[in-house]
Amino acid sequence: MTSSADILVDGFGRIRDVVQGVVTSLSPEDLAERVDPDANSIAWLVWHLTRVQDDHVADVADTDQIWLAEGWNVRFGLPFPRRATGYAHSSDDVGRVTGVSADLLWGYHDAVSTRTIEFVNRQTDSDLDRIVDKRWTPAVTLGVRLVSVLADDLQHAGQAAFIAGMLERRRRG
Repeated sequence: MTSSADILVDGFGRIRDVVQGVVTSLSPEDLAERVDPDANSIAWLVWHLTRVQDDHVADVADTDQIWLAEGWNVRFGLPFPRRATGYAHSSDDVGRVTGVSADLLWGYHDAVSTRTIEFVNRQTDSDLDRIVDKRWTPAVTLGVRLVSVLADDLQHAGQAAFIAGMLERRRRG
């Protein structure tokens, strides 16, 4: 690896690999299952991590969110405001993410991941120092924003993988 962008691309590729490995073998019922009444489901976790990545990368790249521009919001048909990302969702909100197929989750994630990686690949080390959010002290740079998304997404992808492992153990008895 020769640049900071290369490291970020590797990280976003790892999220993509985990998401694909988790969702592709599960039914909509498995994806919506909650290990206790207030737990997040795999469907909600993957939808949320992808929505956050889409929202944040679209913002720093000054592009439209794929969720809206490509009609994923219509395809998912979730009962949330169009721009919802899952931030501050209640347990009841999590329970509303049902009937979502692996193909739908993977398709949306793949589209967002592809655009994220294309965007990050165009960044130089000096680009990563660009201020993208002045509401914080210190102000947030592009590099910090991307690392924040990467860290949050890896946590949620790991949570989804853990739940998938629990479901598999239950099946084996």
